[in-house]
Amino acid sequence: MNILLIAGGWSSERPVSLAGGQVIRDTLASLGHAVSFLDPALSLEELPARAGASDFAFINLHGAPGEDGLIQAVLERARCPYQGASPAASMLALNKAAAKSVFRMAGLPTADWRLLTSRPAPGVSLDLPYPLFVKDNTGGSTLNMEKIALPGDLEAALDRLFAVSGVLLVEPAVSGLEMTCGVMGLLGSQKMPPDGVFLEAGPLDPDDEAPMALPPILIKPASADGVFDYHSKYSPGGSLELCPAPVPPGLGRRVQELSLLAHRALGISGYSRVDFIVKDGEDPVILEVNTLPGMTEASLLPKEWKALGISFADGLTRLMELGLARARRRAGGRGA
Repeated sequence: MNILLIAGGWSSERPVSLAGGQVIRDTLASLGHAVSFLDPALSLEELPARAGASDFAFINLHGAPGEDGLIQAVLERARCPYQGASPAASMLALNKAAAKSVFRMAGLPTADWRLLTSRPAPGVSLDLPYPLFVKDNTGGSTLNMEKIALPGDLEAALDRLFAVSGVLLVEPAVSGLEMTCGVMGLLGSQKMPPDGVFLEAGPLDPDDEAPMALPPILIKPASADGVFDYHSKYSPGGSLELCPAPVPPGLGRRVQELSLLAHRALGISGYSRVDFIVKDGEDPVILEVNTLPGMTEASLLPKEWKALGISFADGLTRLMELGLARARRRAGGRGA
């Protein structure tokens, strides 16, 4: 296939996007695909024409554009299939406050929050227990995030974060185990993976997609404060990531169930990764959902593939098969 690889962009996660994009490019080329590259930060105006001349677009963007649904919307106008969530589902998942509102409506566990769309007056109470996390409402990779231990530290943190972000989310810090769990669609035409996934109901027809929860991962950050921050995610030795997670079977299954429910609540198709804090060793709390999770062989979702015996190349192929099947369903007038 002629594949348009889209990576880079203009978010603070640009370096991560480009690094993962190179791995994806090499892997797709090794499978015999003709891969061309587009960086929206340099040539966004070329996207419609180049997408229209391609068989498939593989998106490896983090933050906006990409996880906000912009690129997906352009691809749909160009009638170019792509992997992952639709524009609407992407937008909902990237906006942490909006996603949490959907989770709350669906009865899913998520921490209380306050959305700050402007700098509050000094001394205003947020009516949340300390310690707090203050973060960019649409940021990723734990960039532009601070943990606030005491009320006296809040004002300076707000000054710093509002200087780089226009909208902030404030949540009480939830202590517990860090876990994450990927969700990936299974087509009726695809082979069922071995034990370790959680699938409520299988697809009926070759192009039908049923979401399955992959084996969850337990994350042990190496940082002194135990926070899975940017350094922990991307530095060698920054964290220990154990897959399948060495937790009681009931907890692992509960994390998988909640991952499927969050994936469905946001209307996501293709794949996603759901991040959790597990309170008291038994109560998972949803932090956020990633619609374009990291995609190198060392990233979290590919580690879950590996636990199932799915190679990185085979995982990418499955994601493309899901995107192509969705395009066929739409062309036939069926649901996305």
